[in-house]
Amino acid sequence: MTEQQAERMRRVEVRPGEIVLVEVPRPEPGPAEALVETVVTGVCGSDTHAAAGHHPFVPLPYHPGHEVVGVVRAVGAEVTGVAVGDRVTVEPTLPCWSCKMCRTGRQNLCENLVFFGCGYEQGGMADFFTVPANRLHTLPPGMSDLEAALIEPLSTPVHAVALAGDPVTGLEGRAVVIIGAGTIGLLVLAAARHAGADRVVMTDLLPSKRERALRLGADAVVDAGRPDVVAAVRAELGESADVVFDCVSVQPTVDQALAMADKAGTVVIVGVPTRPVTVPAPIVQDHQLRIQGSATYLPADYRVAADMISAGEVRAADFVTSRYPLERVAEAFAASAGGEEVKVLVVRDPALVDSPL
Repeated sequence: MTEQQAERMRRVEVRPGEIVLVEVPRPEPGPAEALVETVVTGVCGSDTHAAAGHHPFVPLPYHPGHEVVGVVRAVGAEVTGVAVGDRVTVEPTLPCWSCKMCRTGRQNLCENLVFFGCGYEQGGMADFFTVPANRLHTLPPGMSDLEAALIEPLSTPVHAVALAGDPVTGLEGRAVVIIGAGTIGLLVLAAARHAGADRVVMTDLLPSKRERALRLGADAVVDAGRPDVVAAVRAELGESADVVFDCVSVQPTVDQALAMADKAGTVVIVGVPTRPVTVPAPIVQDHQLRIQGSATYLPADYRVAADMISAGEVRAADFVTSRYPLERVAEAFAASAGGEEVKVLVVRDPALVDSPL
């Protein structure tokens, strides 16, 4: 291989109507950056929404891959905390570190936030990428690459559950509803159980997803298409919900969530809404309902997620349903958008396509 060839690499680019693999120069790390060789990347619902032109914050074209695991291959002169050879995952929020949100420890809400793999100049669906080294988390010993690919997606539910629960007792004794039994909904289930939720009911339109939710620990499931879905959920709980996590976030599900949590309950908006919704402000006020947004995660959420995976509370075998080599990335996106998959992964090493979970 010539020096010129060694300096180039493959990278996925999502354009209107197509997902392609292009050849570009390999990036070089800046003083505070690390060069990471990608091992595995997850396809997120945000990715499929963006590819379809439906994501409110990710314009096309973009370079996907924010659920990424890799190996550090080079570091800049100012880097501390990670070293060449470390296995890492990326915390893809890239804060400014100087605004009010960053100064108060809420860098996930940075007023100047950019997001690696979502509208940023680079993403993890590539042979290599560079990223500020302070956004890397080293992996626990013994954690597989496929397990580690679940840290980022699990961190979002961990953060949502932390916002909804008591700082000390979490969701202990709480009646919980999760709307949507896709990847994030099922991970919210795991995070809610970890936080001590007493009873959890989940809704979804697809029988296969409802069945999976039962296998993974939901106490009951309800067909989201039922005209009496609110009454059915409240019947399964035996009362109103203390907390409802809306992982779909469209007008009908927001309406359902508020009715399930009525009165004095909390509705957490976890799914990314593709368009505005309305809420019945008189009911919200008079019934003392709380509507809580939940945006990404913080480093503490990454630590909890990694601990849960290491403890076997979230297993790759339960969540990873398909794996595709980088060359077949368009197929991976199509599979993820199809509705039946849970977590689709894109891998650089063909051996990982069929390796044991």
